[in-house]
Amino acid sequence: MREFLRSKFFTVTVIISLIMVIVPTVFNIMGIGGLLRNTVNTILTPAQKVFTYCTDAVDGFVSFFTEFDRIVDENNALREEIVSLRDRISSAEETEEMNNWLYNYLELKREHTDFVFAQANVTGSGGTNYITVFTLDRGRSHGIRENMPVVTNEGIVGYISQVGTNWSKAVTLLEAGSAVGAYVERSGELGVIEGNFSLARDGVCRMNYLSADADIKVGDRIISAGYGSVYPRGLVIGTVENIEKDPAGRDLLVTVRPGADLSSLEKMMIITEYETYTEK
Repeated sequence: MREFLRSKFFTVTVIISLIMVIVPTVFNIMGIGGLLRNTVNTILTPAQKVFTYCTDAVDGFVSFFTEFDRIVDENNALREEIVSLRDRISSAEETEEMNNWLYNYLELKREHTDFVFAQANVTGSGGTNYITVFTLDRGRSHGIRENMPVVTNEGIVGYISQVGTNWSKAVTLLEAGSAVGAYVERSGELGVIEGNFSLARDGVCRMNYLSADADIKVGDRIISAGYGSVYPRGLVIGTVENIEKDPAGRDLLVTVRPGADLSSLEKMMIITEYETYTEK
């Protein structure tokens, strides 16, 4: 205790305390206490303003970051809600797509009660913008064999050209060398639908072996004839898009656009069984 009373810290503290008590008293006795207070206030007022400004700035700074954190949390919540809504929309679209596909499948099944179908999904494709070859997820283990017809509710796609254990390849109507016996639904005129390399780029094929006086018009629907073909009778092939006379012969050059959209197929049906058509 004695050491503390003799320390410099204690001495300075006592001196400052005495000054703070004695000086104001002396100034009051001299009648200039008001002047002292005014002087002190004048000196301290700017400092008080600065202190107040700094305090307000700190409060504003803290408020800014508090608001920023709130906005970040709100944005994160909105982002999660958007992701959830997108998932719901995607799920709804997939459900609608599947329902439409099943509806079309049932319509085709009702129209061709003698057909047995196997559903197939597209796993790969090749060709131009309009596909000429599809790879499917059905193969020998699913009962698929070569030369089985492949269709959608809109019409013929093509036929199975290769078969693996759990995969197969389908050649479309656009592929050069592909051929289908066909007739004009309106008039019964007979011909053959054939793929053509140059026409495949435009997504169309050709109906050959029609005489110059054949009864055929743009817009006529072309149907499979079923004569000695891999395709059963009565399937939609497509519609006539253009008719020209062959300058080198007497036949017509008839361009047919397939009913099935060969540019964006994801699912199709393989006809595994059907009754062979014979003319009576």
